[in-house]
Amino acid sequence: MKIIRMHRYGGPEVLTLEETETPHPGEGQILVRVEAASVNWSDTMRRRDDVYPFASSLPFTPGGEVAGTVEALGAGVEGPPVGTPVFALAGEDGSTGYAQFTVADSTRVIPIPPGVSSDVAATTLVAGVTASLMLGQTARIQAGESVLVPGAAGGVGTYAVQIAKLLGAGTVIGLASTSARRDAALARGADYALDPADPHWPDRVRELTKGRGVDIALEATGGPVLDQSIACLAPFGRCVVYGYASRTMATLGASATETLLYRPALNQALIGFNVGAFFGLAPEVAGPAVGQLLGWLAAGEVQVPIARTFDLADAELAHRALESHEVEGKIVLNPWPTEATR
Repeated sequence: MKIIRMHRYGGPEVLTLEETETPHPGEGQILVRVEAASVNWSDTMRRRDDVYPFASSLPFTPGGEVAGTVEALGAGVEGPPVGTPVFALAGEDGSTGYAQFTVADSTRVIPIPPGVSSDVAATTLVAGVTASLMLGQTARIQAGESVLVPGAAGGVGTYAVQIAKLLGAGTVIGLASTSARRDAALARGADYALDPADPHWPDRVRELTKGRGVDIALEATGGPVLDQSIACLAPFGRCVVYGYASRTMATLGASATETLLYRPALNQALIGFNVGAFFGLAPEVAGPAVGQLLGWLAAGEVQVPIARTFDLADAELAHRALESHEVEGKIVLNPWPTEATR
């Protein structure tokens, strides 16, 4: 089978197409024929060997979420039957998905409901469930609350804007780097869209919330943006940190420390989030969140634009497109560009 491997850390050029033996599912595992592999920001972090919750030992194959069909069942697995369309978290540590076949734990393989394409399903378990769990479980959004969404036209952001509204948000403010991306965020349901390059965007957030600030700020940029996001919080506001796309680890500056420690009447919270760890720690919570999201997707209440589809061999180009910050929606890899390559 064809697989993407990297033998050193670095830029997108380290991703190379190779041939290897098709894996066999072990006990409790399922072999999935991959029809779509989602390209996530976490894949670029692991490619560069940035700080990440799981080790990325070389040689390494990125790819945490995939969709396709069940190819074979390991010992002790009763289903889904061979041929069933499914999506899955690949590997034990969110890797090995950039391949024509991958193995996943049977507890992390879920049938795709009718009406949901493989491309969309492949974006569900990382981007979609990240947005859903952050808003519904970690930040515990309440009806009428306001939400700040970074990267509002990207993978997690596209989901977060729509899910915030479905969970009862009153005002959703998106951050997006270009006018086209801001228009895309508005089209998905954001009430306002701001340019994060404008140094006064936190002031605009306060203006748009009548001086109160937002109840929930999602944060995935790192660096000084963490301070800015905390400065945007309303009393009892929650800032949920789930990444650092700038590659600059944030430290709490004087303004954040003042907000969190020396103005205790505001009672604000700073919370970290990792979707893989959440599945491991609270599967009884993550499972229903997946089901709820699938219902929204099947009903058309959440729509996920697929910005680009690349052949598996073009994983390098897919990573370059993602890191350009110009993509509106999700990027996926197609391991089977023609049946003749099977």
